[in-house]
Amino acid sequence: MAMTLEEAPWLGWLLVKALMRFAFMVANNLVAIPSYICYVIILQPLRVLDSKRFWYIEGIMYKWLLGMVASWGWYAGYTGKSENTFVVAQMMWLMDHIFKYTNFGIVSLVHGDFFIRQGRSYRDQQLLLLKKHLENNYRSRDRKWIVLFPEGGFLRKRRETSQAFAKKNNLPFLTNVTLPRSGATKIILNALVAQQKNGSPAGGDAKELDSKSKGLQWIIDTTIAYPKAEPIDIQTWILGYRKPTVTHVHYRIFPIKDVPLETDDLTTWLYQRFVEKEDLLSYFYETGAFPPSKGHKEAVSREMTLSNMWIFLIQSFAFLSGYMWYNIIQYFYHCLF
Repeated sequence: MAMTLEEAPWLGWLLVKALMRFAFMVANNLVAIPSYICYVIILQPLRVLDSKRFWYIEGIMYKWLLGMVASWGWYAGYTGKSENTFVVAQMMWLMDHIFKYTNFGIVSLVHGDFFIRQGRSYRDQQLLLLKKHLENNYRSRDRKWIVLFPEGGFLRKRRETSQAFAKKNNLPFLTNVTLPRSGATKIILNALVAQQKNGSPAGGDAKELDSKSKGLQWIIDTTIAYPKAEPIDIQTWILGYRKPTVTHVHYRIFPIKDVPLETDDLTTWLYQRFVEKEDLLSYFYETGAFPPSKGHKEAVSREMTLSNMWIFLIQSFAFLSGYMWYNIIQYFYHCLF
């Protein structure tokens, strides 16, 4: 289809804007990530003297870096709505190992996130590595939250395999989500949920436990819905060539004491949650909104916003830090050589 004269200026501006965004993000990465690494190195004595304070400071810098990434989509008009807003700090992510080789990989390695390799041949080994990683890094770094994707990958990559597995094993046939895997969830619960003497999860009823020994108390189940079921990919997030869109996020909260820990029961519990996700998303794609909760005629949501002043301050800090570290490194280089 031939381009009209009216479309040419718009496409030209779109290309210029995408190139400008890309150039800014390259510059942003070149100053922010090396600065983060330099600060972590210079703060190593504090890690020895006061580990909790060190990881608190590192967590703040990690949050700032995530804020920078979020701002790239925010200023392209990719906003969000949710029924509730959670401020998640001191968290650990579980993500596909391929992210280790991205620009953010070194940051996640330092922060203590876990990179999990997909595939049946790696499964048992990866679960053992995850267990060891949690034991060595979760509580020692004062983490409070852990982010897990039980479905184990992108919908477009896993849907066909998931549906074939469901058909073979007489399980629910899902189209908006895929069947979850319980292996990593079980490892996390066994490692991070405090146990009472009888072996059951302590949950919120074990008041006699101090805050450090309680472990995980809640599961926050997050369901994300994209307009027209079209997710925003990394290329769109960086270049901003897609029209502004609103992503909707639905939260449900489950007390840990209500979550079974035995493998079969946990798997069934997860399947039930994902069947409910299927229904939530089907309702959203039919109506444009999530179903209302009990006692409401319609779903109550709020804008997920970023503070322009906060973004300006953390970006300014990143570029000023980059300039400072460049001069410091350049000074020592000239002194030595």
